[in-house]
Amino acid sequence: MSRKHNHINPFYIKCIALLFLFFVVGCSNTKYLPEGDLLYTGGSVTIKDSIMKKKNRKALEKELEGLLRPKPNKQIFGLRPKLLIYNLAGEPKKDKGTRYWLRNKVGEPPVLFSQVDLDYNASVLRNFTENRGYFKTRVSADSTVRNKRVTAEYIVTPRQQYIIKSVIFPDDSLKMSKIIAKSSRRSLLKVGAPYDLDVIKAERERIDARLKEKGYFYFNPDYILAKVDSSKGDHEVRIRLVIKDDTPVKALTTYKIDKIFVYPNYSLTNDSAVYRKRNMTQYKDLTIIDTTETFKPRIYDRTIYFKKGDVYNRKDHNLTLNRFVNLGTFSFVKNEFKPSDSIPNALDSYYFLTLLPKKFIRVEVIGKTNSASYTGTELNLNWNNRNFLRGAELFTASIFGGADFQLGGTNKGKNIYKLGGEVSLTWPRFITPFNIEGNSEYVPRTKATLRYEYQKRTQLYALNSFNTSFGYMWKENIRKEHQLNVIDVTYVSPNHVTPEYLEDIKTDPALGKVIEKQLIFGPTYNYTYTNTMQKRKKNTIYFNGELDLAGNLTGAITGANIKKNDTIKIFDVPFSQYVKIRSDFRHYLKLGKESELASRLIVGAGFAYGNSRTLPASKQFVVGGTNSIRAFRARTLGPGSYVIPPNTNDNYTPDQSADLKLEFNTEYRAKLFSIVRGAVFLDAGNIWLLHADPNKPGAEISKDFMKEIAIGAGAGLRFDLSFLVLRTDLAIPLRNPALPDGQRWVIDNINFGSSSWRKDNLILNIAIGYPF
Repeated sequence: MSRKHNHINPFYIKCIALLFLFFVVGCSNTKYLPEGDLLYTGGSVTIKDSIMKKKNRKALEKELEGLLRPKPNKQIFGLRPKLLIYNLAGEPKKDKGTRYWLRNKVGEPPVLFSQVDLDYNASVLRNFTENRGYFKTRVSADSTVRNKRVTAEYIVTPRQQYIIKSVIFPDDSLKMSKIIAKSSRRSLLKVGAPYDLDVIKAERERIDARLKEKGYFYFNPDYILAKVDSSKGDHEVRIRLVIKDDTPVKALTTYKIDKIFVYPNYSLTNDSAVYRKRNMTQYKDLTIIDTTETFKPRIYDRTIYFKKGDVYNRKDHNLTLNRFVNLGTFSFVKNEFKPSDSIPNALDSYYFLTLLPKKFIRVEVIGKTNSASYTGTELNLNWNNRNFLRGAELFTASIFGGADFQLGGTNKGKNIYKLGGEVSLTWPRFITPFNIEGNSEYVPRTKATLRYEYQKRTQLYALNSFNTSFGYMWKENIRKEHQLNVIDVTYVSPNHVTPEYLEDIKTDPALGKVIEKQLIFGPTYNYTYTNTMQKRKKNTIYFNGELDLAGNLTGAITGANIKKNDTIKIFDVPFSQYVKIRSDFRHYLKLGKESELASRLIVGAGFAYGNSRTLPASKQFVVGGTNSIRAFRARTLGPGSYVIPPNTNDNYTPDQSADLKLEFNTEYRAKLFSIVRGAVFLDAGNIWLLHADPNKPGAEISKDFMKEIAIGAGAGLRFDLSFLVLRTDLAIPLRNPALPDGQRWVIDNINFGSSSWRKDNLILNIAIGYPF
């Protein structure tokens, strides 16, 4: 009977030894402490309160611990690597070199107990707690020493929290008092809510903001006094808001706008420049001081929301500044208000604008890889003019070229080369037959684009692609954005198709779609809503909806009907006619400071009719790959339960596409340490054809489509380098709809020990950025 020996991989032994050494050296951090001092390892706060709910008590303890100073040395897995590096580097002999860099840039000095002021921290905790309504709070502080390490412990004993019994707003005869009273329903001070000094401060700022909308330019929150009476009632306070008696007269007065001055060529290095009167241009209510007539005067009139005689309004003030910034032509925008020297209770407004360089060139070099094992590079050369027609228009002319190579796999040698150019002109307004007035802080834009691209796939074919579009982009606010292309035309024509490729089409007709002539024109609309920029919200969402209408009006006018062989051609090419919609909904649930659950649902459908039997290949839906269902390679999944025949031409990677798409993804994300973040994920979905295709059995949508949902799962690491996120995801399929019904759960037959199973089912995705 033979005995089987289990050998331990030497690599694992080295890793364990390295970790052990790192731990031992890390434990010696106290060796380098100054004589008589201790290493401060942090503080803890314990609240002793029998009334407060446990959840509220834990939350308050966490808040209080965040106030403790100083912060201890950063830890990773119980070790302090930055302190370790600081100690190992030693004292450098000069202010440069590797040792200096390691000690002062990478490492951090020890946080010593001599730097900790227990009494000061106790007073900070007491003040914070009392400001939350826990009056007469007691705080005690102590410390514990173990092996030259010391921790601080603070015990907070609060009294019962006070709540707001009543709120009284200013009731004197001042006009502003009536304005404040009318806005009381929006007050942040609510009867029955806990007393909170921060809320009182926020209420004063709210009132100030309201008064700024009514012309009180010189008012500020400090002129409001909150009188708090806690002498009556059981742990209750009465709050009375009053205007201070020493408030200046000008703060009690409303102001109007008088003169408006604009300096488009303001210099930061010479802000006292004297402009002669001959350099002044009067346009409506504006006085423009511009020695070079940089812009047409109407650009200022569209951007500045104040008019002569308007009551000062902070909303219009901020709106104007934001619109100047959004024009994209100024590096610096400054606004000043000065008392008018001609009429009382009026302000002269001054806008000082510093120009960005009018013309500039931007060069981009891009390295890329994709799921089909292509690796390549692209060079973009862009020439830009920020004020092309003296109306803050942006003109861009660019040329680009690139190459993609497959170093291995079925397409080795069939490299892809592309070369092209694009010109675009963007106006900072709506170009329409009728006038559209907007009041958003974001400048609406009209954009016209013309693009050509030549793509050569060696040994196979070449494609000429032309595109032109004209449309509008505008934002209602920071959350809502629209894009409408009134005209969007794409024309694709094949060139230099090789006999080899034509021969392959005979065995695989699907390859013929790639080189079909295409003429696509019609409007497109895109809407985006997001509140993900609100970092404090626990739940945030992102929604993007697309509508693509091609050839519908032309098809209706011409009566095109491919079913009756009434195909209409333009320039000898049948135009595409279809309706396509797609929605992308994402939800982000914040679970902790450095963790969240991110989910996405994609639903898409395209319907070809009239002049077209199917959607153009470029408009069909695909699934799989680094940003989709990661357990399946790009374009290899579906449609439905369709199985790629074993005799399919092996010279080409699969390129499955369809008319319908359903996809769901969810992943848990958490910070592991430093720049490294981890994730575990689950992906599901598939694509389907709307109508049966005899060449693709099982691809059509049916009532049993849920049985054809593919499922994959995996885990990944993300390296957040601030300027980009490098992502690696390792995924395995759990359910494969291409397998026979009843055998689709791949998880039942997982065999990690099989090299062939690992090769076919362990999918490594490397990408830039998060998948959603």
